[in-house]
Amino acid sequence: MKATIKTQGRQFTVSEGDVLFVNRYANTDAGSEVEIKEVLAAGEGKSAKIGQPYVDGASVKARVLENKRGRKVLIFKKKKRKGYERTRGHRQEVSVIKIESIKA
Repeated sequence: MKATIKTQGRQFTVSEGDVLFVNRYANTDAGSEVEIKEVLAAGEGKSAKIGQPYVDGASVKARVLENKRGRKVLIFKKKKRKGYERTRGHRQEVSVIKIESIKA
């Protein structure tokens, strides 16, 4: 079964066993279980349900595999002929989650 979910401001189409990188869930540790209730669509083929905006009673359970920091993104600013150059870096906190079950 597939489901389209909305979590951390982004949408994903998932099925059981998928591993996702999402923005970090606050107050979670590795092994924690997260329930996502913002299910936009669930099912496949004739049994598909589309929510307006969410499917009633549907939820997706996921387990947090680890919390870590994503890859570094470099921000470089320069003003030509002025001698101004500035480099900054940013690493986003991410949670690696595995989809365990989809209830529609």
